[in-house]
Amino acid sequence: MRYALLVMGAPYVSQAPYSALRFAHALIRQGHTLESVFFYHNGVHNASLLITPPQGGECIRSAWQALYHQHSVKLDVCIAAALQRGLVDAAEANRHGYVTYNVEPPFELTGLGQLITLQQRCDRVVTFAP
Repeated sequence: MRYALLVMGAPYVSQAPYSALRFAHALIRQGHTLESVFFYHNGVHNASLLITPPQGGECIRSAWQALYHQHSVKLDVCIAAALQRGLVDAAEANRHGYVTYNVEPPFELTGLGQLITLQQRCDRVVTFAP
């Protein structure tokens, strides 16, 4: 089956991203295809370069990047939710006149249209919310 995950919880505040990551690995181990992880609402904070794990804690952003590199799972970030929460990539930082950015590949700012496309293309979209 083809899956997509919708992550709506922020790291270090909600269990949602950690549960989603474990579920993603379980899907792949069972032979399913994971098309994308779509970060929405406070879930967009998973993509921030500025999050710092507690000492000795797991860096969830690095774990998502590893999922991308090991299994080619797209990491889509809702651009509207990201901008509202102060997350921008290099292009958006330039567009808005910011001197820096805090979202970089493999995370990609996309619109809600991408989520709709995933819902149409995948057999299941599983939501992880706080």
